[in-house]
Amino acid sequence: MKRFWPVLRVFGVLLMGFALTLLVPLSCAWWWADGAEFAYDETFLLAFLSGASLWWLARHARHDLKVRDGFLLVALVWTLLPVYAGLPLMLQLGLSFTDAYFEAVSGLTTTGATVISGLDGLPPSINLWRGMMVWLGGMGLIVLAVAVLPLLGIGGRQLFRAETPGPMKDTQLTPRLTETAKGLWVVYGGFTLTCIVAYHLAGMTWFDAVMHAFTTMGLGGFSSHDASFGYWNSPAIEAVAIVFMLLAGINFATHFLAVRGRSLKPYRHDPEVLWYLIVVLGSVFGIAIYLNLNDIYGEPFDALRYAAFNTISIATTTGYANTDYALWPIFAPLWLLFLCSFATSAGSTGGGIKMVRAIILYKQVYRELIRSMHPDAIWPIRLGNAPVAPNVLTAVLAFGFAYMCLLVVLTLLMALLGADVLTGLTAIVAFLNNTGPGLGDVGPAMTFASLNDAQTWVCIFAMLLGRLEIFTLLVVLTPAFWRK
Repeated sequence: MKRFWPVLRVFGVLLMGFALTLLVPLSCAWWWADGAEFAYDETFLLAFLSGASLWWLARHARHDLKVRDGFLLVALVWTLLPVYAGLPLMLQLGLSFTDAYFEAVSGLTTTGATVISGLDGLPPSINLWRGMMVWLGGMGLIVLAVAVLPLLGIGGRQLFRAETPGPMKDTQLTPRLTETAKGLWVVYGGFTLTCIVAYHLAGMTWFDAVMHAFTTMGLGGFSSHDASFGYWNSPAIEAVAIVFMLLAGINFATHFLAVRGRSLKPYRHDPEVLWYLIVVLGSVFGIAIYLNLNDIYGEPFDALRYAAFNTISIATTTGYANTDYALWPIFAPLWLLFLCSFATSAGSTGGGIKMVRAIILYKQVYRELIRSMHPDAIWPIRLGNAPVAPNVLTAVLAFGFAYMCLLVVLTLLMALLGADVLTGLTAIVAFLNNTGPGLGDVGPAMTFASLNDAQTWVCIFAMLLGRLEIFTLLVVLTPAFWRK
């Protein structure tokens, strides 16, 4: 047990820090007198005292975090923080523990699926807290913690590697890892502020602008209105959302390098950006043409408008909707769910297997076709100008296999628990990719309150797997992890 004290010490500090974020909705609840004050002050006290107790008990454990410690701490953060994050929803809205935990996990993993209806009538501070959960989870609470850990005498490199997706695991953008984390958060915060102003200028109130900027940059899709973006029916507001969803789907390391160097070169050198834009924007025009040919909308501009917003929303795993696209001919919604599986970049706030892995898998398939015709050919796989190392290729292939196995197993489990095929399959696709809406009983016009408790817990597990990119969570569940 002593070997876990350093992990508990850091988790205690993180929990105290997380408790401080509750002061924002608490202050707003007092200011607006929306009746939710007690939900936050009780949660704040419980979270802060719990964190302080853990820190006090393990205060003498000061050695650096090892690889195993990093994985365990990440798993603890993403499974236990939602317990505290969901308490205001239980206390104020009377949700069951399962539903409150689902909503909190959905927010912190930036999935954006909700079990709550009547969003327009909720206390404003509750909607603000839902948006804040997405924003905090977007870049990752762990990345923020990396900037704080050196102050505690504990290094953060292993933590950063366990939390960070894709190629960023072995990339340092600045000489000090702490500066890397701070730089990413500065860019993330700057984009968020710009998004707030843009939403307000396009016609949102300041409150809606803040709440939706949080969920746009976090690619989480929570809204303060049951109709989501259909509430405004505004092409200008939708255009702002499209721009910032596209930006949030790009690697924030690339944004950081572009901002620091005041140059667009990092975008040209990032091997994911071009493919990301080609796939997403190409799909927009393809679906618009398909909708127009099927005469879904009277005008070609309307077909393009609805195709653009909903395609980009689902492809970037955001989950907003400005219409019930489940009513489109089935090919179009299925195309959207296919896109959410791989379109966003590694290092973005989006989910899915990420574009970089899709590129590597495609090139591996192509290489095998070449080898079938020319067995002696040497055909290295390259990403940009650099060859892909064999260990990276092996990891990508293993990830792809694990992803497909989990998709099948969890879908079968949903069917076993009573979900119809369309609902069960699309719910797992949506949750494993942290997208939000699926089809059937969990479509864009529905909430997830129709799921029974057992199905809800399967979906929670899928969300956590998707946010932690499968292996970070699975490794903690293996017997070998717990052996000395």
